[in-house]
Amino acid sequence: MLALVVFLLCAASSFSASPKGVAAGPRLNNNQLYKFSYTTEVLIDKARGSKEGSAGYRISSDVDVNLVWRDPSSKDDQLIKLAMSNVRIEPVSQRSEKKNILHGATTESVLGKTNLAALTKPFLLHLKNGKAKAFYSYWEEPATIKNLKRGLASLLQVQLNTGKVVENDVSGRCTVEYKAVKGQVTRTKILDTCQTAETGFTTHSKVLGVSSKASSVTVFTLEDGFIRSAVAEEAHSLAVNARKSTAAKVVSRQALTFVGKEVGPVEAAGKDVAGVVKSVDTKLAAVGIVAEKVKSQCKGCPSLFEHWQTEKKQLEPASLSKATAPRSFLALIQSIRKASKDEILKVLKSASKTSLPQVVDAVTSSQTTASLDAMLEFLNFTDAKGFVLQERFLYACGFASHPNERMLEALLDISKGKIGSTDIKESVVIIMGALVHKLCQKGGCDLPTVVKVKKMILDGPKSTKEESEVQMYLLALKNSLLPEAIPIFTKYTESEVGAYCTIALTALQRYDVKLMTSEVKQTVNRVYHQNRRIYEKNVRAAAADVILSSNPSYMEVKNLLLSIGNLPHEMNKYMLSKIQDIMRFEMPASKILRKAMKDMVSHNYDRFAKVGSSSAYSGFMAQSADVSSTYSLDILYSGSGILRRSNMNIYGGGNGAMLHGLQVAIEAQGLETLIAATPDEGEEDLESFAGMSALLFDVQLRPVTFFKGYSDLMSKMFSMTGDPMNVVKGLILLSDHSEVIQLQSGLKANAEFQGGLAIDISGGMEISLWYRESKTSVNNRGALVVTGNITVDMDFLRTGVEVSFETEAALDFITTVQFSEYPFLVCMQMDKTTFPVSEHLTTYERLSSGKSIKSRKGRKILIPGSEFPLHQENSNMCKKVFDSSW
Repeated sequence: MLALVVFLLCAASSFSASPKGVAAGPRLNNNQLYKFSYTTEVLIDKARGSKEGSAGYRISSDVDVNLVWRDPSSKDDQLIKLAMSNVRIEPVSQRSEKKNILHGATTESVLGKTNLAALTKPFLLHLKNGKAKAFYSYWEEPATIKNLKRGLASLLQVQLNTGKVVENDVSGRCTVEYKAVKGQVTRTKILDTCQTAETGFTTHSKVLGVSSKASSVTVFTLEDGFIRSAVAEEAHSLAVNARKSTAAKVVSRQALTFVGKEVGPVEAAGKDVAGVVKSVDTKLAAVGIVAEKVKSQCKGCPSLFEHWQTEKKQLEPASLSKATAPRSFLALIQSIRKASKDEILKVLKSASKTSLPQVVDAVTSSQTTASLDAMLEFLNFTDAKGFVLQERFLYACGFASHPNERMLEALLDISKGKIGSTDIKESVVIIMGALVHKLCQKGGCDLPTVVKVKKMILDGPKSTKEESEVQMYLLALKNSLLPEAIPIFTKYTESEVGAYCTIALTALQRYDVKLMTSEVKQTVNRVYHQNRRIYEKNVRAAAADVILSSNPSYMEVKNLLLSIGNLPHEMNKYMLSKIQDIMRFEMPASKILRKAMKDMVSHNYDRFAKVGSSSAYSGFMAQSADVSSTYSLDILYSGSGILRRSNMNIYGGGNGAMLHGLQVAIEAQGLETLIAATPDEGEEDLESFAGMSALLFDVQLRPVTFFKGYSDLMSKMFSMTGDPMNVVKGLILLSDHSEVIQLQSGLKANAEFQGGLAIDISGGMEISLWYRESKTSVNNRGALVVTGNITVDMDFLRTGVEVSFETEAALDFITTVQFSEYPFLVCMQMDKTTFPVSEHLTTYERLSSGKSIKSRKGRKILIPGSEFPLHQENSNMCKKVFDSSW
């Protein structure tokens, strides 16, 4: 048995070798000079572009190939010499003189005398059994030239029998599949297996991320075991998941064609390859077949400070609702990523007071070592006056597209030091929870700093009796989504402090349903049904949300239905509206709800005819083939008609994933004394309070308080201007994808896809005792820009394409309550304004001399504004409100 296993292993390890006497790869004859024609071309365009509209160029040459040395004991162990000559460079497609950047130029004037001389200098390839064992060229040659030579050498690598192997070539170490038929071999490179030194990064969210497709196929035509032609085509396309039309591609083609042969040099004598190489040229060195990094030097590009001078007007607060702001933001990030710490500090120190918060957004979002060092030196967390900049820095960390351990370590150090503002102290810890979640998503849950922070926030709630600190740790755990936090949330759902219960319940709702154990479900049901103590209505409503979104059982649903009619007045109406919304919108719980409602004890007129102002409604904001966006509005009132809880959510779904784009929750309590009303059960002793909590792109932010305590309420009521209070304002790097695409031709393509959002979310609450009216508002203003760039940058010629789309939008949610008579009149409005959507395509080419050509196309459409539909009862109520207001 052991002998059989050894035999099978040996057979498996040598399956690409051929039987004795049969060629494993192409063989060259002694005293022969093989002449080929060679072309390599690169095209860059939008994903569905045409060859005529592409940016790109073709390099053509003659190639002479001859055998330098062969191992006497193996005909398939060969050292081959290659020499390129008669090099030409031209556009990929026919163009007019005006659009042809190469018109009137010679190959030498484009490549440069040094580059052309290096390219035409002979080089050596060691082939063994059709595989590249070594590549010999000159260290002093430019990396771009060596890579072009490697691309040509890689075309000679082929095996003549069918099979799968791992090969090293210019693309890296890749798995390759060969299919051989008579006179033809097809080589398919499985590109996602290629291991290269250059790695990029991407946004973890599939909704906001970038999808890519790639293929690489080479077809060899053979005659008498020798290559007659090799034709390769490689294509890479990248598209923004949320809008697949924002996509770009790069296509690389190679063609090596046998022209003829003539008498050539005689094979050199020697015992081994190394000795023979030295005898050919002592300066030749084994430089490796895998492509080396190419340092891109931008000639004439502005410095970061110079770039900032041109962009700073677009980053003033007045421009934040326009698409120019996120476009400038993304451009600035690209410059910052290439800058040093001192250059970044220079911009931070020179920015105006009004533009500085936006600069902080850009610097933090750059996520480089230099940018983080600059921010940590610039900000003084001991100074409470720097609150705005400190919070902008923290939020930008929370939204980071690809955070690393060092960013989390920096926040941990800040939390341990002296912090001037208690609000900032809370934000630091809350955002640390978001970073833990993102690092764990990337597989970094066991990193030393992550382990430290996990312990800190898991132990946090029991380490303090200060209510604000317990809330801080619970919010951090809510952001972290750590499975270990579920028992903690389960415990706090039954707390005597309503705020703890609400945070714990809303946190549980964010977890995967599979993690909702029977113990968790039993606890949440106890809270809703008040088995052990009386709870506030908003706590019970949050418990109901958890039950209905966690794959409820038949009995759980039946008990919820049976509770309707025995709940406080407005909560009866809320639960009824919630159940109807689930069934109408076909949510996961709708099937079990319909089953339970077949029982007339659960589903009857007495329960389902409850009246009130509370409601729950869900609908579609937008639907497309790429992404769908839904909204939900839940409103819960107290029995006296004053707002208890307002919850607005926006979700984005696509690519099999879901993103919680926005949640704005407004809570109010203890306001019954204003209208001499009786509080509901369990809410008799609540302190007067109103506040707002926001969750943005899956990150819970620090809640904002409108007022707390009766005296604070009265002072603010008389000073209320009606102006909304800011909740979130700034620039966010939504999507961020960067990669280096190593093409088989030896050329490199750089792909950069970024999405930037300028956002302004504010909310307010007005109460007029004179008019007996209250109004809450949530105002959302935003501008979005997404750009995708693919560039092939050589020392002598840069070519690329940029695809982009941008939009500006506004969404307002207003709730008006008139409590001059009973029942109260409640009107909810959710409006979006007419907004533009623009798409652009830019192709560009630039020579090292400075000569450049740019082509730009675009289209713009207007999406009409509308008021989002809510339930019919709301429409009827709004008519009464506006009629009575006249």
